Amino acid sequence: MDSVSERENTIRESLDSAENAKKELQELQSKNESLIIEAKIERDALLKEAREIKDKIVGDAKGEAKEEADKIVQAAHAAIEAQKAGAVAEMKSEMAILSISIAEKIIRKELSNDEQQKSLANALVADLKLN
Repeated sequence: MDSVSERENTIRESLDSAENAKKELQELQSKNESLIIEAKIERDALLKEAREIKDKIVGDAKGEAKEEADKIVQAAHAAIEAQKAGAVAEMKSEMAILSISIAEKIIRKELSNDEQQKSLANALVADLKLN
């Protein structure tokens, strides 16, 4: 009988060990699933953060590029206006020189003889007396 009792004890101990091993395996599987879930959550958070950083970098780069483009356009407009003003000033100067040259030629022609010079001088004196 001892051998049957011993055999039963061995079987019971084996069953208990198997049950304990099964419980440990279930606990390990449960912990493993928890770790997998935590890893997925952490991965998703890292991916979200990476996307946000990427979007911020892209947004900042676009903003800086737009600002730089605006500065370049403004500088071009300023340069165009400066060149335009310079051209207008040069044209006015040339017109003044041309006008003086024409007036000089007309006066020389008009005052080419003594009679015309005296007539102009008298007219200027009369005009001064009236004012």
